[in-house]
Amino acid sequence: MISRIDLRGDTLPEGGDLRDLLPRAEFDVEAALEKVRPLCEDVRHRGTAALIESAEKYDGVTLERVRVPEKALVDALEALDPAVRAALEESIRRARLVHRAQRRSSHITQVVPGGTVTEKWVPVGRVGLYAPGGRSVYPSSVIMNVVPAQEAGVESIALASPAQREFGGLPHPTILAACALLGIDEVYAAGGASAVAMFAYGTPGPDGCAPANMVTGPGNIWVAAAKRYFTGRIGIDAEAGPTEIAILADATADPVHVAADLISQAEHDPLAAAVLVTDSAELADAVEKELAPQVAATRHIDDRVVPALSGRQSAIVLVDSVEDGLRVVDAYGAEHLEIQTADAAALAARVRNAGAIFIGPYAPVSLGDYCAGSNHVLPTGGCACHSSGLSVQSFLRGIHIVDYSEEALAEVAHHVVTLAEAEDLPAHGAAIKARFAWKVPGK
Repeated sequence: MISRIDLRGDTLPEGGDLRDLLPRAEFDVEAALEKVRPLCEDVRHRGTAALIESAEKYDGVTLERVRVPEKALVDALEALDPAVRAALEESIRRARLVHRAQRRSSHITQVVPGGTVTEKWVPVGRVGLYAPGGRSVYPSSVIMNVVPAQEAGVESIALASPAQREFGGLPHPTILAACALLGIDEVYAAGGASAVAMFAYGTPGPDGCAPANMVTGPGNIWVAAAKRYFTGRIGIDAEAGPTEIAILADATADPVHVAADLISQAEHDPLAAAVLVTDSAELADAVEKELAPQVAATRHIDDRVVPALSGRQSAIVLVDSVEDGLRVVDAYGAEHLEIQTADAAALAARVRNAGAIFIGPYAPVSLGDYCAGSNHVLPTGGCACHSSGLSVQSFLRGIHIVDYSEEALAEVAHHVVTLAEAEDLPAHGAAIKARFAWKVPGK
């Protein structure tokens, strides 16, 4: 069901060469870009009419309006299963605790007497958030996008999720209920690239959507391609690829836990990646043996779990030591990295590349997906080596404010003029000299 990659016996290569040996899903955003271009431009020119046509073509629903009526949000919350509501409320509470602590404060640095630089943090003015609605429903993604935006102080927040035929063209009612719990009343039944285009260009009319400064949230390859298409016009969080889990484990790990965690990620999508890195051939055998009955007992077997586990993106990687395993998972840069080894916390402290790290047998990825308080919108496809997951910082911009007195500028003026002339930009130096009746000393 799952392949093996044996890296034992030889010295592991460095950097990109090691990364190339590891499993990864094919995810060609560039190829998808040309297919989403006409969809995006159609929204630009025809607005809501293009969104309605897209919903009919791709979601199989005929919409009268794209914006969700506020009554639908209220009704969804009232009809929500009390147990689901309690779970969502606890997830929101924990997420707020973590994300509120991330907010930065302005900081003033006195560089010299009379000269200060202040770094001020300003929230993005308006954001468009995307909640997927394809194979599964993701109210948890509503929480993971809305909470950091709210804690950052974003004043205008809109959310889009695909129209659902079985719910009369509205997004899934649990999505709507989550929006209501969070106080989000601007919601649109729009999906895929068209939803991103709606946020990027805006749509006119009484039920139209004002343009956003930024779009965040996970989605399929069409959402990722649309984000790439609009980069520069809007800010984005990331081009999210298929979800992935890597587990670094040794002989102390429980194969039942490891197998369950691999399957939990595989059930997202047939392209989902599930990778076990271990120095224990016995654990590898036990996990492989454990997969069969656990897969047979779950749902989504043929359309998601088995294709994901048997695909080129998933594997059991055998290494000579836990130290080698650490090098492998750092090269892989997993979206989710579980460490189930002896002294897992110490090992986790040495990991450099991961979207989020889960330590020990009682911190599975599922906890982070819902109720750890952490954010589950994380970098995929190895991007954890240069990018972070969604946070309050994603919605803040740092602005430097420079305040120098005449005396403070005069003290450093000759250095500014010297550097300007060294760069052959004499007008830069002249802008300094123009402020003084005297010639800058030495020039």
